[in-house]
Amino acid sequence: MTTSARPPANPDAALLRAADRGDADAVAVALRAGADIEARDGSRRTALLLAATYDHVAVANVLVALGADADALDGRHDTPWLVTGVTGSVAMLEALLPANPDLTIKNRYGGLSPIPASERGHVDYVRRVVETDVDLDHVNDLGWTALLEAVILGDGGADHQEIVRILLAAGVDRTIADKDGVTALRHAESRGYDEIATLLRR
Repeated sequence: MTTSARPPANPDAALLRAADRGDADAVAVALRAGADIEARDGSRRTALLLAATYDHVAVANVLVALGADADALDGRHDTPWLVTGVTGSVAMLEALLPANPDLTIKNRYGGLSPIPASERGHVDYVRRVVETDVDLDHVNDLGWTALLEAVILGDGGADHQEIVRILLAAGVDRTIADKDGVTALRHAESRGYDEIATLLRR
């Protein structure tokens, strides 16, 4: 993409616009013009958080290389890293790892990235994130782990079955119960998720 070399009148705004639309060249131009790499939009999102939200990996690569903060919280208590659990982007996960994101920062529900990823059926993401140091047995404010969310909020289909397999292979504690004392196995049985129940009984 060809980008004008003329310096933007408002470098911070230009940086955020470029990150939002995925224009890595314009991001570089804005930064050379003096943009604050941690500038925020009206929702307190940084350029890196915008790149993560819209899966603009090339933009993220530029920003991470220049020292952007992977732990910058926005107004919804999201960070670039936390957003990857929602989008399920393995490419963005890989782009952010060199920035050494804090894997213990919790989202507004008190959860870590594997929890929404497991809920949403992001198989490839879960397969990759279990290889990091993130706490796979973390319990969010609802009282649910990634395993519990995969069962309670999943559909019992192939993707959620595979996520349960991955989590179990990674050594998660299948005995952790929700706030009512109900385990993932009991939830699977009550929902008629026979394949998942079989995995949890092994």
